[in-house]
Amino acid sequence: MKYIVLVGDGMSDYPIPELNNRTPLTVANTPQMDFVAHHGITGGVRTIPDSLPPGSDVANLSILGYDPVIYYTGRAPFEAASMGVRLNHGDIAFRCNLITLRPMGNDMIMEDFSAGHISTEEARELIIEIDKRLGSEDIKFYPGVSYRHLMVWRKDSINLKLYPPHDISGQGIREYLPSGKEEGEIIRLMNDSQMILRNHKINKRRADEGLRVANSIWLWGYGTCPQLPTFKERYGLSGSVISAVDLLKGIGIYAGLDSINVPGATGYLDTDYKGKVRYALSELRKKDFVYLHVEAPDEASHNGDLYNKIKAIEDFDSLIVGGIIRGIQGIGDIRILLMTDHFTPLSTRTHSADPVPFAIYPCKGEPDGVQRFDESILRDGSIHLEKGYELMDYFIQGGG
Repeated sequence: MKYIVLVGDGMSDYPIPELNNRTPLTVANTPQMDFVAHHGITGGVRTIPDSLPPGSDVANLSILGYDPVIYYTGRAPFEAASMGVRLNHGDIAFRCNLITLRPMGNDMIMEDFSAGHISTEEARELIIEIDKRLGSEDIKFYPGVSYRHLMVWRKDSINLKLYPPHDISGQGIREYLPSGKEEGEIIRLMNDSQMILRNHKINKRRADEGLRVANSIWLWGYGTCPQLPTFKERYGLSGSVISAVDLLKGIGIYAGLDSINVPGATGYLDTDYKGKVRYALSELRKKDFVYLHVEAPDEASHNGDLYNKIKAIEDFDSLIVGGIIRGIQGIGDIRILLMTDHFTPLSTRTHSADPVPFAIYPCKGEPDGVQRFDESILRDGSIHLEKGYELMDYFIQGGG
């Protein structure tokens, strides 16, 4: 038996008045996901423990079968692994966003947590300049993909409260500035970055073209190197992870999965869905397990963009789920786990810790009669798991 997990990041949502109190998943045309739900077995699972913040790091760690209460040390170390940055004892990794701030009175507004989804090439040049000017023997900046980058601080311990920038979109940043013992150094780095970025030629060109400028860094998601048993040690399966996002790649790397780079995978609405499917099918022919993650619905949610959230869901359905269903014919016995990792409601533009729907196809017994893949599965599905890391055991060990 081979296994594939299909994750549409942040697809789940709350009822929206403009949609007659339906959700984007309910409104979207999703015949492929509906097929999996109707012919499989469905349920709800809590991927975010009460003691941890709701986010893709915690949720996807849970989905892969790891109890985040035990194994989660922070988001940035996973991203460091994907970027090939080795963390040593005494290293603390931070996620470093390029963002757009807008002055308003005596505050600054978080206008865009992604600096207009700045290109990787532009961002790389900016982060290299930041490292040249702000880096030191103890602090180093590393360029990543689009707006997502990394800072590593050589420091034995740290005590800070930091906020994800996508959680404060459209809000003033004053009350969300870093707080804690080392707040002064983090605020200094962010303020100094603004002086460097303000007059950079890339930002001048972006401004001339009517694009959002990357006029500051934002540091968050810090952590130390985690220690995970490998996926093969846990389940006896070889596998790969396919995602455009360093976070997911890094979780896979720590789990001993191969991280597969897909040309044209962007983590946004323009990602190469078909390319992801081609690579996933190729990996399935060689290995036992593939974890295929798509970021686009989550990005649309953070942007508060209803139209693009529905489009991202429909693209995920037709190009990812449909492509996999068509492509697995002839490969052998394959089970599909279809799910979202967490809610990202458009009304809040950030993550929530609600249980999420999932569907497993094919199932061992009779399907449970669910007609659609949407949030109604949380009510009508036949399985309810309070511990997210138990879902992978259920999936691989033949449950359903």
